[in-house]
Amino acid sequence: MQRVYEIFEVMPNGTPQRVTVISGVEFAKLALQGLAKRTKNECFAADAKTRQVVMYVNVPLGKSRATRSIFQICYDEKLAVHRAELLKSRGYDAISVIGNEAAQAVLSSIQHYDLFIVGQAAPQETRREIVAWLRANYPGVKILALNPPNQQIVGADYNVRQNGPETWLPIVSQQLSNSASSEG
Repeated sequence: MQRVYEIFEVMPNGTPQRVTVISGVEFAKLALQGLAKRTKNECFAADAKTRQVVMYVNVPLGKSRATRSIFQICYDEKLAVHRAELLKSRGYDAISVIGNEAAQAVLSSIQHYDLFIVGQAAPQETRREIVAWLRANYPGVKILALNPPNQQIVGADYNVRQNGPETWLPIVSQQLSNSASSEG
């Protein structure tokens, strides 16, 4: 089943205007890239069901660096929405996708991220594959793996048992604080 994405252009007054609706993350990426070539305005793609933004283009440099960016690969839609809302409530920019294929499609055009979060609701091998892919394609970005009991993902910088946000939010805060101070 293909997910449905809405493509938006942010107008000069700051209002997002929906341009089109597309099925499939690859087609959404192509539509977004096409729109970005036709306008200088910021554009983004959002999952039509969850309203989670999955891709941005034409983001002004000052705006993109003002907020710490987290990219999360989730395997459970409800957890993805909940975790993204929690991160946004803490002032972080959280991009969420469901599954490795969507993550690789979105991340194939290298963008800046401060941290990757890999969710726990997939087989260990699936999660290990995306961590290896992230490590190869984004070698300088830290990876936080949220794990079920008795699992760890080799290659992740942080392995945390997923018992609730209190187990992993301190790592997010510390890591993003460190990445901000290393830029200054």
